[in-house]
Amino acid sequence: MNRHPGMLTGLFAASALALLAPAALAADVAAPAPSETSEPFVGTPVELSPWQVRIRGLGVITNDKGKINGVKGSDLSYSDSIIPELDITYFFTDNIAAELILGTTYANVYGEGSVKGLGRIGKAWLLPPTLTLQYHFTNFGAFKPYLGAGVNYTIFYGQDGHSVDKLDIENSFGFALQAGMDYMFDKHWGINADVKKIFLQPDFKVRSGGATLRGTADLNPWLIGGGITYRF
Repeated sequence: MNRHPGMLTGLFAASALALLAPAALAADVAAPAPSETSEPFVGTPVELSPWQVRIRGLGVITNDKGKINGVKGSDLSYSDSIIPELDITYFFTDNIAAELILGTTYANVYGEGSVKGLGRIGKAWLLPPTLTLQYHFTNFGAFKPYLGAGVNYTIFYGQDGHSVDKLDIENSFGFALQAGMDYMFDKHWGINADVKKIFLQPDFKVRSGGATLRGTADLNPWLIGGGITYRF
């Protein structure tokens, strides 16, 4: 009865293989091939866009100094304002970014010192686009401070004389320093606080009673703001 044990063993193995093969083939067909469009697994890092925007409320606080050339003891002061501001940031790396700051405001110009009797000399609108290069610190978790420095170019428009016939403030370059922080609630949304100092001293001229006077307005404003951050 046990003359052919090898034959029985081989016959049993072939039968088992025949039964298991369809199940293995079905499993291979049912398993989807990996796809680049598949949703990432939970915990997979999401790559962020290099673009970021902020909307801020901004206080513009000017330095009340200036002079009219040739008028001893002359001084100037300027009105402060609160304005909306948009800034756009591009991240070259996690740490290095460039930021373009956009907003517009106006300032009333007043005579002070020996020319205080002029009162409100006039009014001018300012468009001061500012570009800064920033370093962002990334080792504080959700708290992300940064420092920046850059250049400002202020365009003066809509200028009107009040106690003088004409006010003309010249467009001017200035140097900018910046410090701020974002606190991110998640990878996209956060809040921001920011302080900038712009070193801006444009020349101006006024015309009154047929005479033209020239001088320098030492604006040098502080820009103090806070708002909402969105990282794409």
